[in-house]
Amino acid sequence: MRTLCWKILLVPTILLVAPAMAQRYDPNYPVCLQKWGEGGFTAIDCSYTSLDQCRMTASGRSATCYANPYWPQANQASQRRASRKVASSRAP
Repeated sequence: MRTLCWKILLVPTILLVAPAMAQRYDPNYPVCLQKWGEGGFTAIDCSYTSLDQCRMTASGRSATCYANPYWPQANQASQRRASRKVASSRAP
């Protein structure tokens, strides 16, 4: 009898647990779209080549566009700016 009770409690619990999916940032595109859904659901789609393209998709939705933090060229641009600041501060 106890085994039956445990099975009755255990089976629905296992079936209700949904597998978790990791958010993915595609390093091939510079812009990401984050959308919010019902119940706190969020999804990230990094497949946009420009902010304008992303904003057109996000228009009228519960969504926002932002720069892809894993786009390799974004890191190169910030390193170039930092080196320019150092070089300009050294000039008399």
